[in-house]
Amino acid sequence: MLEFIDQELEALKKAGLYRELKVIDRSKIIIFCSNDYLGLANHPKVIKKATGALKKFGAGAGASRLISGNTIIHEELEKKLARFKKREAAIVFPTGYMANLGTISALTNEKDTIIIDRLNHASIIDACRLTKAKFQVYPHKDMATLEKILKRSEIYKKRLIITDSIFSMDGDIAPLPQIVKLAKRYNAITMIDEAHATGVLGQNGRGAEEHFGIEGQIDIVMGTLSKAIGSLGGFVAGSQRLIDYLRNKARNFIYTTALSPASCAAAIAALEIIEAEPKIRQRLWTNVKSLGFKSETPIIPIMIGDTKKTMAISQKLLARGFFISGIRPPTVPRDQSRLRLTITANHSQEEIKCLVSLLQPLIQQ
Repeated sequence: MLEFIDQELEALKKAGLYRELKVIDRSKIIIFCSNDYLGLANHPKVIKKATGALKKFGAGAGASRLISGNTIIHEELEKKLARFKKREAAIVFPTGYMANLGTISALTNEKDTIIIDRLNHASIIDACRLTKAKFQVYPHKDMATLEKILKRSEIYKKRLIITDSIFSMDGDIAPLPQIVKLAKRYNAITMIDEAHATGVLGQNGRGAEEHFGIEGQIDIVMGTLSKAIGSLGGFVAGSQRLIDYLRNKARNFIYTTALSPASCAAAIAALEIIEAEPKIRQRLWTNVKSLGFKSETPIIPIMIGDTKKTMAISQKLLARGFFISGIRPPTVPRDQSRLRLTITANHSQEEIKCLVSLLQPLIQQ
């Protein structure tokens, strides 16, 4: 009955799309594909706070937030996130993926339409498929097409525009001011995925809204705790009534065990560091500029095109002690395979120079 599995796996191998887990010895490998942009996952203050919570609350929450899994540390984290994002309230999910699934599916039904950028994260696309709403896609950052879609979508009760703020595979930034302008003109709701922008963009690291000077103008702000914040989890920030609604309607929040207290504590410590130690973020941007590539974020896609060549270069770099992931379809379009290089605040100038000297001849082969 399961013969199709063998056939599918063989097809993936022939196409160069078969995926295997790499076991990395971090003491021997320099990682240039981590989303831990500020290096906070290993910060002493983050580890100390998480260890203290582990000892006090135990390894797990034990139940969903609405049963017995809601602790004072969950409440503290949500209040801190709301203040950080300048919103009335916030809600925490076990992962960012779940935050998108739970929020989008709770907010829309068959009378609504969801309008998204073609390059949005898979969790947004999956959430749209999960709902009964009309699902519409505009070409990447194409505001003219977005407006056309909004014009022809007046029949729907709600129009929800969703975009990544930083696109995870291309490293570019969504044109949020234009999106906000169109949303106001056509009475649409806006939602942004700040997974790769929180802690990175803006003078204080508050994300793309701060970067563009439009704080408070997006209706729903989603983000993760697992990238620049260095922990685990996802969150949504917005009005108090939005958060109350999600607590009552988001199935991914209601029917799952709460995020571990240690993860909450780690995130709290990381947020405190982001607010108190701007030099860490400044070091990140110094490293981004020193790499020599033109990039507006710490994500630098190095386009190769051919899938097998992409993976071969990644493997050669790994053999020399540098880990950069090769990204292939279906994550990116066909013939757009790439090395996804990310810079962090913890990289040294020597490591960056060494990587550049290795990269150039490999790409030119």
